[in-house]
Order: sequence, then C-alpha cells, then structure tokens
Amino acid sequence: MQTKTPPRSMIRLTRRGRLALIVAGAVVAGTAVAVPLLTLAVDLDQEEAKPATLVVPEGWRAGQVYDAVDKALRLLPGSTRKSLGKAALKLPGEAEGNPEGYLFPATYPLRKGATPESLLRLMVDTANSRYDSAPVAAGAQRSTMNTYQAVTIASIVQAEAATKEDMGKVARVVLNRLDRGMPLQMDATINYALNRSTLHTTQEDTGIESPYNSYERMGLPPTPIGNPGDDAMRAVFNPTPGDWLYFVTVKPGDTRFTADYAAHLSNVAEFNALHPRAGTAQPPTGSPVGSPAPAQTSAPGQPPAPAQTLVPAQPPAPAQPPAG
Repeated sequence: MQTKTPPRSMIRLTRRGRLALIVAGAVVAGTAVAVPLLTLAVDLDQEEAKPATLVVPEGWRAGQVYDAVDKALRLLPGSTRKSLGKAALKLPGEAEGNPEGYLFPATYPLRKGATPESLLRLMVDTANSRYDSAPVAAGAQRSTMNTYQAVTIASIVQAEAATKEDMGKVARVVLNRLDRGMPLQMDATINYALNRSTLHTTQEDTGIESPYNSYERMGLPPTPIGNPGDDAMRAVFNPTPGDWLYFVTVKPGDTRFTADYAAHLSNVAEFNALHPRAGTAQPPTGSPVGSPAPAQTSAPGQPPAPAQTLVPAQPPAPAQPPAG
C-alpha cells in the first residue's frame, strides 16, 4: 500500500475540485473585503449619530441666519423667515417682533426634530440669558440706556470695530456722538438699509430715504443692524475713556481715533491713497468709520472681517446738527 504523499507537482485536481477551490477562495477573498467595508459602515453610522451643529458668527444679520437655518434643515429658501409668526419669540416690546440683534451668535446643536421655530427660540432665549447676565445688567443700571438700545449700539460696534481691542473705542465714538447731538454717520447702517456689505459708500448712498440712514437721521437706528457678541456688548457698557469723534482703519492693524476733524481728514486722505477706488467718492458729512466686509466670505464661526472708511465726517454746525 502506498503511504507516501505524491509530490506537489504530481497532484492533479479534477474539474469539480478546481471549482470548489475557486469558490472557497472567493469566499475568503470576499470576507477579507467585507470586514473593512463593514467597519466603514459602522464608522459612517457613528458619524451620522453625532449631533450636527449650526454656527452663527458674530455680526451676522437676521437674514443671513434665516438662510443658514434653511440650509441646515434642508428647507426651501425663505422657510425660516416665514416661520417667525409662529415661533413665539420672547423679544422686548421695542423690537416689535423683529429678532434682529437677538439671534445670539453661537454654535447650536441640530437635534433630531429641530425646526426653524425651535432654533430661533433657542437663539433668542440665549440672547436674553446673556443680556440679563450680571455684567450686562450692572452696566445697564449704571447707564441711561435700556437693553435694546445697548444691543443696537453693540451691533454697530460689532460691524465697525477692526479688532476686539478697538471695540471699546468704537463704542466711545458712538456714545460721544450721541451725547453731543451729532448724527452717527455710520456706513454700516447704510449698508444695512441697502441690504449689502461693501467697503465703498458714495455721497449718493448717504442721501437714501431710510430710518437706517444715520447720515440724515439723528440718534440710533430703529433696530440693531446685526447680532452682536459678548465682546461688543461689554464694550458698550465699559467703553474706553476718550474724547474721540472720528476713526478710520487706514490699513489692517492701523485704526486711528481722533477728536480733531483736521487730523481725521488727513487720516482719510491716507486711506484714500491706499484705496484708490474709495478715493473717488466725495467727502460729504461722511462716515467716521467703515462698513463690514461680506459676512458670507468669512469662515464658519468667524466674524466678518472689518472694513475701511470711505469718507470723512464733518463736525456739526453751531447750534444745529449737520445736513446729511
């Protein structure tokens, strides 16, 4: 009886045997592929299980927030805006149902079942909580402005300040102008009225008919012009001491504040030399400050980049505010 195993070269498989081996090999190969695929599927499920978020950057206008909510919830454009009437938002009476300034900038979770109404309520509730916090409440008690007025000023500060460090100075300029009976003459309010963001404000722009035209109208605009963050609010109640009435960001990192109109004209001339397009505008009773760069160009979670000044502001004529 033969007991030795034939040499490998002498082993022959039948057609049936070869077929069985091929099938077995395919199963093994298939298993080797299936394991990482299965692992990937599990990882994908875990990713989907993670709560998504909606980032509202500081300075965004309400319209930008509405659009972001529509996209985040995959709704038709305009859906969030249409939901305002049934959102039951806890807004101050001065707001008259307009949540501008109260859609607090933060990162919000998009939980299962989230709706435009629930997200807007969460933003407004967050704003009320922040605005009722001890530092803000204490600041309000020390000042003559109410919270809604403070939010309105903070929205201007948020739009106009080149850096966090400049916010206190910008707030001081706004307050000094209000105290002296001067029009604010802010480009950011013009941009809000025209629903745009631009570095360039013309003399024609400053003559538009709008309650947000702070060149022609005295006092604060009727509502905030965006949604300010904590730093802007703190700046309003703790402005940097100073007598400044004008400022201009000549170039990044170089914002110049002054109480002297002639010095301001010199600063504006330097700005215009660096920005020829801006220099084509005529200097009426122009803006002491600039306008925000387009918020949609900012990275998520980052505030819009600050902008430059276009035209100088003139001091008021004796015993009356300046013409617009």
